[in-house]
Amino acid sequence: MGKSSAKIFILDTNVLLHDFSCIYHFQDNDIVIPIVALEELDHFKKGNDQINYNAREFTRELDSLVGKEITSDGISLGEGRGKLFIATGKAFSPKLKESFAENTADHRILAIADHIRNEHTNRKVVLVTKDINLRVKAKSLSIIAEDYTTDKVQDMDTIFKGFETIEDVDIELINKLYQEYDGVPVSEFNFKQELIANEYFILKSGNKSALAHFNSEQQTITRVEKKRTYGIEPRNAEQAFSMDAMLRPEISLISLTGKAGTGKTLLALASALQQHSMYDQIFLARPIVPLANRDLGFLPGDANEKIGPYMLPLFDNLGVIKHQFGSNSKEVMRIEEMLKDERLVITPLAYIRGRSLSNVFFIIDEAQNLTPHEIKTIITRAGEGTKMVFCGDIHQIDSPYLDTTSNGLSYLTDKLKGQNLFAHINLVKGERSQLAELASDLL
Repeated sequence: MGKSSAKIFILDTNVLLHDFSCIYHFQDNDIVIPIVALEELDHFKKGNDQINYNAREFTRELDSLVGKEITSDGISLGEGRGKLFIATGKAFSPKLKESFAENTADHRILAIADHIRNEHTNRKVVLVTKDINLRVKAKSLSIIAEDYTTDKVQDMDTIFKGFETIEDVDIELINKLYQEYDGVPVSEFNFKQELIANEYFILKSGNKSALAHFNSEQQTITRVEKKRTYGIEPRNAEQAFSMDAMLRPEISLISLTGKAGTGKTLLALASALQQHSMYDQIFLARPIVPLANRDLGFLPGDANEKIGPYMLPLFDNLGVIKHQFGSNSKEVMRIEEMLKDERLVITPLAYIRGRSLSNVFFIIDEAQNLTPHEIKTIITRAGEGTKMVFCGDIHQIDSPYLDTTSNGLSYLTDKLKGQNLFAHINLVKGERSQLAELASDLL
């Protein structure tokens, strides 16, 4: 293999499926792909989900690198990078045989890591996997194992919350906010901290307060009003901030985080319907993450019957909005007409692939179950006039290979804060019921 000072990283299948470009993110260190990982990739190449797309893209990339043959000297990954090697199967050491009776794919990867570790005693050999259990197994064999952290948020405490409470504001400034529709110059407030584009504030002066927004382009602070939007009225400051961001035409990308019951998806849908005349379509989508990692094929019925249970929460939100009006009201009639004409589409996220995303209001629910690469893929397909809203709870992740710091929603919020077209709000207070709030906090 390469120079003795470089490390050797052995990549598990789930890393390749998480980020098909991962082999280019290890600087000048060498990369080893176990042949069993290539065997596992074959099972993921067919399908419309992002994981299937990643499997196909990695296979194509590997094919372009390998060319006609691969030698024992490895393949250069480019200037400033190490080499790529394909490791064939290795015999189980006596310790592996004693520890693991079954000849599974994970155990075959461990056998390869064990062999490389013993063969290159002068170099640091690291197994990289997003499978926590496999990392524990590796460490029990004294094999160094790490998570794939290239696209992780380093510190959860640094994730932008989106708003801040400021005490002891000059009462004259708060009065001025209520009088000046175009806002008050930020220089008059003498904020101690550096402000971030589209940051929101709860400004307090004694018993009087105001909700406010920072416009970085105009360098002004403007008052935020609690507006009833398509039958839904914000019940707290965070909900008011969320609606304000989604109703601002200059903000085209929004992330809403918060626990269940804080109203993320409901607010987004109400805001989209309020602006329906501005967009050709409203898409409300969510990724399908089957429970217990069982494929949808296990469920009975046709495609629509299989996905129906996963879409019910989105239809529930639509039902809440419809119940704000009479059954024969123009608002309900408009919703029914939009559903019929497919100007309002509720669908699994995978079904959106290939569709035009120009001049649409696109709401992505349960975005915490998306990888950073999936988030990037969705955003980079946004056409002219499109607004995107990503909603999710980063503490309630269904994917076994994502966590609070590696999911796409956290990554998006961390990387995009400060951009003029981006806003983020973390909703704190649940508004479903006292029972739901209690369960969310204590269970």
